Amino acid sequence: MQHGGKGDGMPEQGSISTAQVDALLFDSDGVLVDSDASVLAAWSQWATEHRLEPDDVTGRVHGRRAADTVAELIEPAQRSSALARINELELAAADTVRALPGASELLTMLDGIPWAVVTSATRALATARLRAAGLPSPKVLITADDLREGKPSPEGYQSAADRLGQDTARCVVFEDSQAGVLAAHAAGVGIVVGVNLRHGTSGTWVTVPDLRTVTCHRVESGPVKLRVGVAV
Repeated sequence: MQHGGKGDGMPEQGSISTAQVDALLFDSDGVLVDSDASVLAAWSQWATEHRLEPDDVTGRVHGRRAADTVAELIEPAQRSSALARINELELAAADTVRALPGASELLTMLDGIPWAVVTSATRALATARLRAAGLPSPKVLITADDLREGKPSPEGYQSAADRLGQDTARCVVFEDSQAGVLAAHAAGVGIVVGVNLRHGTSGTWVTVPDLRTVTCHRVESGPVKLRVGVAV
């Protein structure tokens, strides 16, 4: 894989980092869609109902499957009903979700270019959020329902690359959480771009506040050429 730029971290003001890849793999929440308010509301209500501290609960959930968070906090006998309840609360709030800056423009740009979404949300929730945000449906959508293990397991990104017929080493991942970044690296992804990074997240090739500075096009008939940087 060919790429250039400063390496880990944000490029200098006005600089451009470029790379050649064969496919793009996106996390959804925090990268394509702004679901933070709905997540906070749903999980805070869930925590209160289960006599848990909302701040502690909401600090655990980003980038992870709901089932994994519930398993940490709820006794085995109550996990099934507790998981059903948080799924209900999150789905009810999905219509408040909006696209993050640059997401619609970038996805529209990818006509004919292989891309997929890999999310810790359930299929019903991921689909509802993408629809509410007005974003196109990916041909390949990997959700919590498809996986034995959630992030930071590499399973999701490996599955997405396989379904696209691509080598993970020739893919770029766009992630906002540490669990997602670790999952991408574990899958052998060639480049990880940090988008709207959560506090304490590291291990990215370059970071951007949102997708407005990302462009993507083919170099003749060869690999996708990805441009990431800070707008001049």
